[in-house]
Amino acid sequence: MTDVLEDLAWRDLIAQSTDLDELRALLAAGPVTLYCGFDPTAPSLHLGNLIQILTLRRFQLAGHRPIGLVGGATGLIGDPSGKSAERTLNSEEVVAAWVERIRAQVAKFLDFEGPNAALMVSNLEWTGPMTAIEFLRDIGKHFPVNRMLARETVKTRLETTGMSYTEFSYVLLQAMDFLELYRRYGCRLQTGGSDQWGNLTAGVDLIRRVEGGTAHALTTPLLTKADGTKFGKTAGGETYWLDPELTSPYAFYQFWINADDRDVEKYLKVFSFRPREEIQQLVKESAERPAARIAQRALAEEVTTLVHGADECAKVVAASRALFGQGALEELDERTLGAALAEVPRMEIPPGDLPPVVDLLAGSGLCKSKSEARRTIAQGGAYLNNTKVTSEEAVPTTEDLLHGRFLVLRRGKRNVGGVEVVRRA
Repeated sequence: MTDVLEDLAWRDLIAQSTDLDELRALLAAGPVTLYCGFDPTAPSLHLGNLIQILTLRRFQLAGHRPIGLVGGATGLIGDPSGKSAERTLNSEEVVAAWVERIRAQVAKFLDFEGPNAALMVSNLEWTGPMTAIEFLRDIGKHFPVNRMLARETVKTRLETTGMSYTEFSYVLLQAMDFLELYRRYGCRLQTGGSDQWGNLTAGVDLIRRVEGGTAHALTTPLLTKADGTKFGKTAGGETYWLDPELTSPYAFYQFWINADDRDVEKYLKVFSFRPREEIQQLVKESAERPAARIAQRALAEEVTTLVHGADECAKVVAASRALFGQGALEELDERTLGAALAEVPRMEIPPGDLPPVVDLLAGSGLCKSKSEARRTIAQGGAYLNNTKVTSEEAVPTTEDLLHGRFLVLRRGKRNVGGVEVVRRA
């Protein structure tokens, strides 16, 4: 057993706790069963969810038993937000499909063998068979309405868009999950993000009221970026997903590579499993040589390997290098190259005779105009598939097309663009 709370504290991963001293004593006394819940409100989990998954993993590595709960029941309702109106309710079939996808995403980070083998459960297992009368008698009677109305999320919604009884009752369902896991598996700890504090403590209180037992809640802080933008979002506000079909491994890798120097130490603490001394050394080296992005590269490779596997990570590292002239573009597989070019300025052209390089440089956005493109070529700064373009009249041929559809453009050492031949239906 190791002191997981000390490690979490060093990594700035503790926001709130019901009683840290009591929890520390409980964890020191022997293996503790804990859980974290993930609602299937989308077909994939995202970077924010990854913090919770890795927190479960840290507890398991410290000798405790994690339970990953997927909200087959709560996902049919959705956790109410304090800022928005009612969620759109998805069909049972859609939610059931998302449950399986999210179950698989969480499970890949946990170990299901050994003395502290992890469990995966869905709260539909115990919520589904329950009647409304049973729910109201056995659970509802333990929740004073005045305390529920005092919840910040509820107050905000009642003052703005309002709230249905469906979302109002969400906290009862999550509290019941903790009670059920306490009864079934002796679960004594629930973890989550700090925005879930009210839901977590409701479960702690329900266990005390119904069973006379002691349970604990522990939350992690919500991550923020140094530039003020939302963590885990693209510049356009799109989400970085864990599913490779929704966010390519290349785009995922680039998110970490492009981390602000002011954020990289925080990200290493939260997402890396490297020991303290190694993280401190990476931060020191990065401060001494910021242009080398040493910490960002270590972070990107570790997290991409965790989420997508070593093979995919190797592919995107090779693509990242090849795009900037440090590797063979011809060796990249079609999927990886396509994903890489989707992240840079690019243009689509129809099949047939290819336009001159000048037109491609301007059309892709690498150069502001054709005249700037000509100057770039004349100054020796234009590249097609990593080969310097020496003539302002240069025109690529179909033989230059990588995988029969891609061209890679580069202006200078750092500005990359792409061209894709697209056949319209």
